[in-house]
Amino acid sequence: MMAFRKATGEFNTYIANNAGMIPNYAERRRYGERVSTAFVESTVNVVVSKRFSKRQQMRWSKEGAHLLLQTRTRALDGTLRGKFEQWYPGLAANNPVHQLETPRAA
Repeated sequence: MMAFRKATGEFNTYIANNAGMIPNYAERRRYGERVSTAFVESTVNVVVSKRFSKRQQMRWSKEGAHLLLQTRTRALDGTLRGKFEQWYPGLAANNPVHQLETPRAA
């Protein structure tokens, strides 16, 4: 019974923290809006399939999987390098996109 109480407590906390991001499907149907999770499912498949396929034969802890998915998502949406540059400012100096072009002698 304690495990159930813990799980429901965690679920309540999750709902409270994410209520603004959880769609009200009944309201959407009432207004004739589309109700589909296909886009979300497709995105999850793209993010997860590469690293968590059965062919990889790896075991992941929940924490390790969560961290890896965050990294994979940043790699896919193009924000990974920016995050690394925040953590390691010297990294930007090594990026040709961020370097100023030096004038060439004529």
